Amino acid sequence: MATTKVDPEASVAAVFGRRVTRLRTAKGWSQVKLAEVVRVHPSRINQIERVTGHKPTLDLARDIDQALGADGLLTDLWPHVYREAFPDWSRAFMEQSAKATRIAAYAAHTVAGLLQVEDYARAVLSAGRTLKTRGQLRERLAVRIDRQDRLYRDDRPELVVILDEAVLRRPIGGAEVMTKQLQRLLDTRDDPHTTVQVLPFSVGAHPAMGGSLTLLTLPDGTESAYTEGADFGRLIEEPAEVKSYLLAYDQLRGHALPPDTSLDLIRSLMEDHRDSRRLPSRTQRRRLAQSQLQQSGGRRLRRGR
Repeated sequence: MATTKVDPEASVAAVFGRRVTRLRTAKGWSQVKLAEVVRVHPSRINQIERVTGHKPTLDLARDIDQALGADGLLTDLWPHVYREAFPDWSRAFMEQSAKATRIAAYAAHTVAGLLQVEDYARAVLSAGRTLKTRGQLRERLAVRIDRQDRLYRDDRPELVVILDEAVLRRPIGGAEVMTKQLQRLLDTRDDPHTTVQVLPFSVGAHPAMGGSLTLLTLPDGTESAYTEGADFGRLIEEPAEVKSYLLAYDQLRGHALPPDTSLDLIRSLMEDHRDSRRLPSRTQRRRLAQSQLQQSGGRRLRRGR
């Protein structure tokens, strides 16, 4: 395969898109034809080639690579495509989670990404300290939602999520968004591949305090652990250290409420969020108080006259 001169000023996503265009053209295929082969809408191919939409998922990059006979080039480029949108410390984790057969997560601050509804995810990502532009927000949001496609594929992973009770009570995005998000968690009741448990406040101190924890089981049976805070993350692959995190996670599951009891608590808290939507907002309460003060002052003035 002939090499192509790469513009060092171009983004890796642009290099990826140009390579797809050239391989597709050399094969005599239109964007519609390539889209049919890899089973996506033609607009996705157009977005990838023109770098106008969100970046391809790993699975899509692999499918395009195979369809165009790129001999692994596009698949090898994929991790670098995300360099511009995501911090260095998250990319290795994303690569492994994209092929994991089992994902076990403890979420300390927000709902696990694979279970976030779009409005909730937007609110979470908008608060990120490393976020720099609106375009970056759109990119990260699209990738987060795209990653959830794995939950509907034949090779979907087993997903076990422990949510700290604080996650359910913190009204990220407002009461309406939280109601939608908690309903999404309740919908997992009918999903045999997904288990959701709640770690109640009553547990007190526990082995995973201070951040979130995700354990990945890869197709070859190896396991890794990923710890994450507000603006840092660490992927652990040393077997002895991973084992200690596995033990900590087992302890968390032992302390967490059983799945059915957890969903009952989530349902109760969803009703609380729903009820809060009918209460006046802080701004409305302030205006009401000012109005009452003004009315009270007027009455005193009239009595004084």
